[in-house]
Amino acid sequence: MASPVEQFQIKTIGPELHVAGMDISFTNSALFMILATFVVGVFLTQSMSGRHLVPTRIQSLAELSYEFIANMVRENVGPEGRPYFPFIFSLFMFILVGNLLGMIPYSYTFTSQIIVTFAMAITIFVAITIVALIKHGFHFFTFFFPSGAPVYMAPLLIPIEILSYLSRPVSLSVRLFANMMAGHTMMKVFGGFVVALGVFGVAPLLVLVALTGFEILVAVLQAYVFTILTCIYLYDAIHLH
Repeated sequence: MASPVEQFQIKTIGPELHVAGMDISFTNSALFMILATFVVGVFLTQSMSGRHLVPTRIQSLAELSYEFIANMVRENVGPEGRPYFPFIFSLFMFILVGNLLGMIPYSYTFTSQIIVTFAMAITIFVAITIVALIKHGFHFFTFFFPSGAPVYMAPLLIPIEILSYLSRPVSLSVRLFANMMAGHTMMKVFGGFVVALGVFGVAPLLVLVALTGFEILVAVLQAYVFTILTCIYLYDAIHLH
């Protein structure tokens, strides 16, 4: 029986490519990231192609997605977050489709790779920090000392606030990676029980069906959590405390 973690192995597709000692070969992870981008592009293009007076199902779904993220940005960032809506919407759709593609048998879940989720998280972290510095200048550093706090608490509060701020990309990336990896591992384990037990595998099969439904819910929820945390961090960058 294959190991439950074998499904997360990154495999090279085509010839291996090395530049300056670095492996830049095309992999299954890259393939499914491109596929997720393609699916999102086709979905949005098709939803806007007809412009029917009575929305079709795909148009209704696209409008629902748009309104959902627009409300998220409006409620968690405020009117100032409007220029960042395209990025936040793209981020949500990319993670959501990537998570759902991973539910297809024999596919690959690129969000189960810590390097992928950390790359997204560190990019968001750096971009939001740049936004804060451009908007507030050196006043941004007051973010690390809460207003109203006694001055004598500064030696304690400032290191804590800095550590908390620097841990954002770690917590953001680990949360998505860990949830997707744990769920898929558990599904693989119960799937192995079903195969190994044969006709006696009814109980693990029922558990597997329930886990599949739960994992789809987790896939949607984790895309939402990653996006709403990005909105909260953006709010902090724009408004400080």
